[in-house]
Amino acid sequence: MSTVDDAATLAWAAFRDYSRRPGAERAQLLRRIADCIERLGDALIETASRETSLPLARLAGERARTTAQLKLFADLAQEGAWTDERIDPADPSRKPIPKPRVRSAFRPLGPVAVFGASNFPLAFSVAGGDTAAALAVGCTVIVKAHPGHPRTSQLVGDAIRHAMKDLNLPAGVFSLLFETEGDETHELARELVGHPLIKAGAFTGSTRGGLALWRIAQSRPEPIPFFAEMGSVNPVFLFPKALENHGDALATSLHASITGSVGQLCTQPGLIFLVDSGVARALLTRLSDLLEATPPGVMLTPSMLDAYRRALVARGATPGVDSCAQVHEGAGARALLHVTDSKTFILSSELKEEIFGPASLAVLCPSVQDFLSCAESLPGQLTASVYAEPYELDASGELLWTLEQKAGRLIHNGLPTGVEVGTAMMHGGPFPATTDSRFTSVGTRSIFRFVRPVAWQSPT
Repeated sequence: MSTVDDAATLAWAAFRDYSRRPGAERAQLLRRIADCIERLGDALIETASRETSLPLARLAGERARTTAQLKLFADLAQEGAWTDERIDPADPSRKPIPKPRVRSAFRPLGPVAVFGASNFPLAFSVAGGDTAAALAVGCTVIVKAHPGHPRTSQLVGDAIRHAMKDLNLPAGVFSLLFETEGDETHELARELVGHPLIKAGAFTGSTRGGLALWRIAQSRPEPIPFFAEMGSVNPVFLFPKALENHGDALATSLHASITGSVGQLCTQPGLIFLVDSGVARALLTRLSDLLEATPPGVMLTPSMLDAYRRALVARGATPGVDSCAQVHEGAGARALLHVTDSKTFILSSELKEEIFGPASLAVLCPSVQDFLSCAESLPGQLTASVYAEPYELDASGELLWTLEQKAGRLIHNGLPTGVEVGTAMMHGGPFPATTDSRFTSVGTRSIFRFVRPVAWQSPT
């Protein structure tokens, strides 16, 4: 048997046991995993930093988020209300046909394939939200480690296995697979999604990679749900009065949001819409100065840096687009702002594509009314943000309605970076932001990707 076949066979065998365990036992596993990760101490953070070049403080925060969401899903598993049990009582006296008793509840799908993300080596990786959500509802999990941080993945995988051993759980509850060196075709990933014992998949990464795996999932003899979170440019609309009242603070906040983690966040604000005016151009000058003064950052991999530089050059060569600074050829990724007008933006599909890195595009519009036509031209997004004074917001019903159709999360007077883990969060959006806009990959609602309703019927 192949590595994937071994893991899938073990996962299916373990699912027969693990899916029927009480919620309290699944909660115990999730809490024990969190404890084992915390006991790894500085070694985990230092290893992740060496492999990804992400700063220690950022990774320490990410570890805290990872363990917190494991504990949140543990509470969900133990409490058990996620099953949403419903009962329609029987009525034997009903004429002309007696009414049966019907009870329904959510049940786990089966073994789930999880793909580690490059930019979150902890929170969206081996023991990240996808794994936590699947384990919470009784699914078994096979994780394909991201090749960008194999040692970090191994440390976390060992922590999960240690927790399972402490609780005498079957080995197939969790498995961790690694690509072989030089696997440029990603054959392991393709084999994993195509395996008949895998019942769902979860992915965070590029549009190209996500769609390739989604197509495999849909072309199987038994198609399965494959939840891919992919690209997003996260538009920000700055209304004139809000800009006039808060311009300096907005420039500082935008700079921090664009450059945080070297722009390698799925919620990085890659589009900024403003009404053309002296105030708007002053903000863009201030923002450009801040970006220009930002030291170059080290990206997750050399190939990502190469792709970022190529994308900047292509954008700067687009007719009607101006660069506020030059693309630097030195080491690291330099932050950069481009500027265009609304007409050029609306007519260009390329300007609506994500650039993964610390870059953003400002779009100058003739009037607030042009915000709507720009929004209507956008593809699906994870987020959309609106900075507006109350009366400006009250007069923007059409824009807000349109943004609801375009994005999974709407933000008022804030920026999209930073995704709170909780019961209400929606981290998803219309295609191509994700492959299924009905579901979130963050927060407790993410469990509904990995369950299906089952009904039981009897005469009484």
